[in-house]
Amino acid sequence: MSLLSILLLQADTVIKANVPAAEPEKISLFYLLKEGGVLMIPLLLCSIVMVYVFLERFFAIRKAGVIDATFMSRIREQVTIGNLQAAKSLCKNTDSPIARIIDKGLSRIGKPVDIIEKSMENTGKLELYKQEKNMTILSTLAGIAPMFGFLGTIAGMIILFFNVQHQGFSLNAIAQGIYTKMVTSAVGLIIGLLSYMAHGYLNAQINKNVNRMEAASVEFMDILQEPAH
Repeated sequence: MSLLSILLLQADTVIKANVPAAEPEKISLFYLLKEGGVLMIPLLLCSIVMVYVFLERFFAIRKAGVIDATFMSRIREQVTIGNLQAAKSLCKNTDSPIARIIDKGLSRIGKPVDIIEKSMENTGKLELYKQEKNMTILSTLAGIAPMFGFLGTIAGMIILFFNVQHQGFSLNAIAQGIYTKMVTSAVGLIIGLLSYMAHGYLNAQINKNVNRMEAASVEFMDILQEPAH
């Protein structure tokens, strides 16, 4: 090997060593969402509805579970001394499912015990229905959001293979088309999972309120069974 060849080889090595390595391409979340296609629109609507319903139900259910810790003791005091009007006024001035259930029981005092219990039970069912309002929307979103996602992926794959048939095979184009169209499936699954978790959480809070209503009803019936002073 000549001296000139050796010098050229060393120079080429130095140049390659000083050239910075190409950085791996980065992909943004916005780009992926944009590449998801037109079916990202219903998925966006699903996410907005999910957030709205969750927040609306969350505050409504939490409000339904708030009541003065001394409420039942004050009811017991008024009923024990026979001041039913004061007990009813207390219920009317308390915005709570428990207060409305007790008020229904107070309005039935003097009738058979089973009629009082039935009236309170019916009122409790109405209060439970109010708390469960719109909960089916979350359970529906948990089912349809992943379906929208899969539909978007399938539609994208159909378009991709159509282009391959008419424009020729390109590995890079196919790889890009596949990962961008899988975005709708990922987004749909995320929305479905969040909707399912939101539905489960709100159901747990409703069950806590139901337990409080049942405990208050039992305590009220016990008060009626106590001997008058």
